[in-house]
Amino acid sequence: MTEAERIELGAKIRRQVLGSEYVDRPGPAPNKFQQAFRTFTTEHCWANVWVRPGLDYRTRSMLNLAMLAAMARWHEFEIHVRGAINNGVTDDELIEIALQVGVYGGVPLAAEAFRAIDKVVKEVRG
Repeated sequence: MTEAERIELGAKIRRQVLGSEYVDRPGPAPNKFQQAFRTFTTEHCWANVWVRPGLDYRTRSMLNLAMLAAMARWHEFEIHVRGAINNGVTDDELIEIALQVGVYGGVPLAAEAFRAIDKVVKEVRG
């Protein structure tokens, strides 16, 4: 597969997981630094890891949420809550992920995870 084909595949998977609403959200055109990073993540995250057959998108979403919460990466966490919902992760499973983070990462992380989950669920469902 060529680099261009990997980037095209990665963009397709990114859109499928995160949703067209997020991917097509208007904003300023990325500068050269942002574009370099976007290309890197599209090719390496989405087209190399998310395509592997060992885990389905739903499971990958749940793992992402736990890791991002444990690292307190709230911007990315919110993006991936949206992806998790798109991938069929239920409200009860979101609760369990946040509780798991609380036990193994700390209660303040769980508190922030619950806040972010609530915010994104309200945005997605109105």
